[in-house]
Amino acid sequence: MWSLVLLVWFLLWAGGTYWYLFGRRSPFTEESVRPPGPMELDQKKRDKVLKQGFTREKVPQNLDAIVIGSGIGGMTAAATMAKTGKRVLVLEQHDQAGGCCHTFTEKGFEFDVGLHYIGQLHENSMIRVVMDQITEGQLQFVELDQHFDTIVIGTGEEQRQYTIHTGKTEMEEHLKKQFPADVRAVDEFFRMMKTSARKTPLLAGLKLIPRWLALLLLRSGIANLCSSVFRLIGTSATEMANSLTSNMDLQLIFSYLFYGVPPKDSSCLINALLLHHYKRGAYYPKGGASEIPFHITKVIQKYGGNVLVRAPVSRILVDSKGAAYGVAVRKGQEGVEVRAPIIISNCGLFNTFKRLLPPEIQSKPEIQQRLDMVKPARGSFLVFSGFDATQEELGITSKNLWLYKTNDMDIMMDQFFSLEKEKAPENIPMMFITFPSAKDPTSKIRHPGKSCMTILTMVNYEWFEEWKDTTVKKRGDDYMAYKMRFANCLFDWACVYYPKLREKLVYQEVATPLTNTHYLNAYRGAMYSAEQNLERYQVEVMAKNRCETPVKNLYISGQDLFSCGIVGALHGGLLCASTALGQIVYINLLLLKKKLKRKKAREMAEQIKNKVQ
Repeated sequence: MWSLVLLVWFLLWAGGTYWYLFGRRSPFTEESVRPPGPMELDQKKRDKVLKQGFTREKVPQNLDAIVIGSGIGGMTAAATMAKTGKRVLVLEQHDQAGGCCHTFTEKGFEFDVGLHYIGQLHENSMIRVVMDQITEGQLQFVELDQHFDTIVIGTGEEQRQYTIHTGKTEMEEHLKKQFPADVRAVDEFFRMMKTSARKTPLLAGLKLIPRWLALLLLRSGIANLCSSVFRLIGTSATEMANSLTSNMDLQLIFSYLFYGVPPKDSSCLINALLLHHYKRGAYYPKGGASEIPFHITKVIQKYGGNVLVRAPVSRILVDSKGAAYGVAVRKGQEGVEVRAPIIISNCGLFNTFKRLLPPEIQSKPEIQQRLDMVKPARGSFLVFSGFDATQEELGITSKNLWLYKTNDMDIMMDQFFSLEKEKAPENIPMMFITFPSAKDPTSKIRHPGKSCMTILTMVNYEWFEEWKDTTVKKRGDDYMAYKMRFANCLFDWACVYYPKLREKLVYQEVATPLTNTHYLNAYRGAMYSAEQNLERYQVEVMAKNRCETPVKNLYISGQDLFSCGIVGALHGGLLCASTALGQIVYINLLLLKKKLKRKKAREMAEQIKNKVQ
């Protein structure tokens, strides 16, 4: 009798598990990807997609979900859910969709805001499969030159330059040639990169399995027995680099892709993943970064949803039982309520929990515990420069330049961020330079005879805080003078390496943390959202920092969920969609990826066969 009961229970469990993993409609299919159509160059037609203003009439009926924020995390979650038949509305407070993927055009110059290049977009890679699915094959990418990054350490006669190349084996071999005395260190670092890349899905899995099970696996030590990735995620980049080499230049290169956290406070695994991300190539969207939200919006609309801008959400509606059931959108002097059974916030943990929830919900211990897991990141400072010249005339290429005044990032960053406000502008220790116009071949057609440059560095929000209550573009002469001190120092530094820039400069705009707060709704101007420090990457914190929130029906997407950057936010969207749908969409992606690889292998075998004949 008991044997029969156990057998029935096992069959029910096995059948339920199979149905949960494989038994439901996949949002991702080979058939949904079609050949890319001609690029839309008519700005008015593009604006109808990217700048569709909010009105009651444009809100679809019978919504299944509302997404707050149109960054890549929110758009990925929305498109994934839409492709399962859900009707999704994305609400964006800015006047165009895209978040950090949007672009802006001034005086004939087009600038990217947060997307500078993406990796892992080679054929049939996981990220390429995702991008193809959420845009249904309409998004195209341009592969940058093999030499895609240059790192300059020091200034004047003391400077050293190192180059980073893409290539499955070339990246490692090229670095060894530049550091012949540290071949073993490079070997070990790339071995860790490989482990990190292969086993990181285990970390994502912590957020998809039941929380009690994730914590049991971690606290029992079972997880550590399965993979070293659970130890690496909590190991500092400085600690790892010190164990590999005493060469400070090489140590800096292991962590050169900065995001505001010194190596001693950042995860060696995350830093290794960032470099590994470009191992198989660096890419840029053909037509500019705004092509991403342009095509994703069309997919959302295809399935009955919409993406509306100038739609600032003032609060999340929560009923007497503590469940979210909609949002209030500020429209003029009134608030418009929009309701749906699922609410997804892609505007960050701090904005969600501190600004959008009712006060009585904010004060709950479980909400405060989630906030205590993370802290605000550094603010971003950007300089956008336009030049009346071609890239050939300026001597610029698609490669990026990373400049550091010394090779000790820990000391350099600690000293800079501890400076008083008045001393900071003339003591910037590092910056990133990129030329969007040189990466996109369509730029010559869309903006002939013009080139643009973006400079990025990290700053303290507190240095600009005294102007936080002023209005954008009306912050006063003191603010303008202060931010231009930063901008002038950064531009002068760039001109050391590109001397032709100065005489061809015709336009310049500067974005401080306050600018990022206004246009991107970035909390304290942090484009990378919550700080990507060791504390948030402790494995138990990762297991607890999930898409679900203490508020029923409310989910979190974006950079605060897994890691920073465009791809980090994209994975945040996939994790969020998986949780909200109750369907692990990564399994669908993996099955599709394998199917596409088998198809490619058959095509190559057929080509070889035909050549032999």
